[in-house]
Amino acid sequence: MDDHSPWKPLVVTPADVEEEPSPAGLTAHLRGIGDLRARLVEAKALVFRGFRVTAAELDGVLDLLLPGRLAYVHGNSPRSKVGRNVYTSTEYPPEYTISLHNELSYAHRWPSRLVFHCDRAAETGGATPVVDGARWLASLDPEVRERFAGGVRYTQNLHGGKGFGRSWQDTFETDSRAEAEAYLDGTGAEYAWRPDGTLRISRTRPATVRHPVTGAEVWFNQADQWHAAGLGDATAAALRAIMPERDLPQSVAFADGTPIPAGYVTQIRDRGLDAAVDVDWRTGDLLLVDNVLVGHGRRPFTGRRRVLVAMSDEPRPAAWAGPHEEGDT
Repeated sequence: MDDHSPWKPLVVTPADVEEEPSPAGLTAHLRGIGDLRARLVEAKALVFRGFRVTAAELDGVLDLLLPGRLAYVHGNSPRSKVGRNVYTSTEYPPEYTISLHNELSYAHRWPSRLVFHCDRAAETGGATPVVDGARWLASLDPEVRERFAGGVRYTQNLHGGKGFGRSWQDTFETDSRAEAEAYLDGTGAEYAWRPDGTLRISRTRPATVRHPVTGAEVWFNQADQWHAAGLGDATAAALRAIMPERDLPQSVAFADGTPIPAGYVTQIRDRGLDAAVDVDWRTGDLLLVDNVLVGHGRRPFTGRRRVLVAMSDEPRPAAWAGPHEEGDT
């Protein structure tokens, strides 16, 4: 496939694989695939449609799709835990678009796979846009790619139970400071407890990484989501009026601390969304994505949309590192 050919997730239906339209049919298909990892790397994302999977039947399917299911520790998206390392995909207000991103790309480790399950489709809207990370990278101006070559520096301020944004207790799924510190130790992060109980965390991460199997270099950071400009001019102005940028729940700069221009941020956000393909949900659908090759987001919606998410990791080759990174990934 050349760089200019269209890409979209591969849709798999019961008719395609000659299985019954049920969770049992899907599990039979998955057991017969053999090397699911190779299939996913080739397709980048797979939609399983028409198998009528309910939330009550999800665990058995996830056990096949996501070996070694992970807890959503150190995540910054508002979500609730609803099962065995299964979460609501986000609780961000439905009228807003969530821009493209790779899950936990700001952390020292990230899940290799994600599964989204549509428990209830929206009345209108609510698609999950997905983007090929190599195409997203190629869509950016050379000046932007060059400026981001040294990486980005993320800063979080996690309050102690009352305040703006997420608490450190929710973020690390613990009430123990020692457990939160144990998670952060060895990750390359700098952290400190502030007098008001807030935990401030900073870390420098690469802006791109290479996939360990395909070698593809992909855009792999959340600068546009962590930067106030990514929220729009009015929201950014309101936040600046409330508190200095360094005290926001999350902020981002270039690795050397230089501010990232707002124009770069909006270019990254808008070109990612422009390059994305929408997965329009039907109740019972599942979407499996390679979390390095593919970014995801959310379109606005109406109604009582409920999409669940789970994630997993796989053993990482020693060669897995970004072009400007070595070591702890």
